[in-house]
Amino acid sequence: MNRRTRLAAIARRTAWQAVPTVLAIVILNFFLLRWMPGDAADVLAGESGSATAETIASLRAKFGLDQPVLHQLWSYLSHLSHFSLGYSPRYDAPVMELILGRLPNTLILMGTALTFAIIVGVVLGAIMAHWAGKWPDRVLSVLALLLYSTPGFWIGLLAIVLFSVHLGWLPSGGDVTVGAQLHGFAYLTDVLRHVLLPAATLATFFVAIYARLTRAAMLEVQRQDFVRTAHAKGLHPLRVSVRHVLRNALMPLTTMVGIHFGTLLGGAAVTETVFSWPGLGRLALDAVMARDFSVLLGVLLLSSLLVIAANVVVDLLQAWLDPRIA
Repeated sequence: MNRRTRLAAIARRTAWQAVPTVLAIVILNFFLLRWMPGDAADVLAGESGSATAETIASLRAKFGLDQPVLHQLWSYLSHLSHFSLGYSPRYDAPVMELILGRLPNTLILMGTALTFAIIVGVVLGAIMAHWAGKWPDRVLSVLALLLYSTPGFWIGLLAIVLFSVHLGWLPSGGDVTVGAQLHGFAYLTDVLRHVLLPAATLATFFVAIYARLTRAAMLEVQRQDFVRTAHAKGLHPLRVSVRHVLRNALMPLTTMVGIHFGTLLGGAAVTETVFSWPGLGRLALDAVMARDFSVLLGVLLLSSLLVIAANVVVDLLQAWLDPRIA
């Protein structure tokens, strides 16, 4: 079986497993949200300040909240079969439109944070493994412990105080400069300046994990027979470290990246709130406060699909790194 056939088989097997998983997630999320006290009609009536029982009943009938739970579930699944996520009572707009408007910002934030975490974590882990037991390893180990144990929102607040308030280097919130009509490279630079602080804040926790994991994996691989054989053949130590040790040490790292993708989505909600970043995390938080279950179900469904897609990519990457995986 060649590499292309093996990768296709892994992708096909994962897709068959993903369909029942997504369906179970949709049904479980639906019932969990329906068990929450209150609904969108209660919130809208409370905000008006003078709603009567008849007004609340009218709102529930308008949004289908007065129907039995199983009837609501069937209606929701019927909408999903037509690629519709329903309608938002809070925003008076289709849920798909709301999510697609926030999705690019979340993907930019998560992609930047994950790239930063992997690059910095692998570099720090390789340095720690190369000088294992010496002062660089001990200093970086303490730094990794601090990053792991410090809450992300606290790091974000400190970053705002230092880089935005005192130094004035980076903006403290938002995704673009309000009122600036930027295009092309100037627009990309402006987005990069805004995403730098929240992405670095979101990545700190994962930098610590990936650094420690890379260190442990490299130290384990260095004791393998094929590494000693490579050294005995007279290969350059840097080539041995990169081509033989680091490549095999990336296997457990890729697994953890797939597992942490859901955690990264959860951390994005806190980071987006601290930095006023208009992404899915902020949208989900606003939907919880407004009891807008249609929007929340849509965000949870999309998040589940992103996690499944990330795990598919991880499986394919592992098959590429290790030909023994079928």
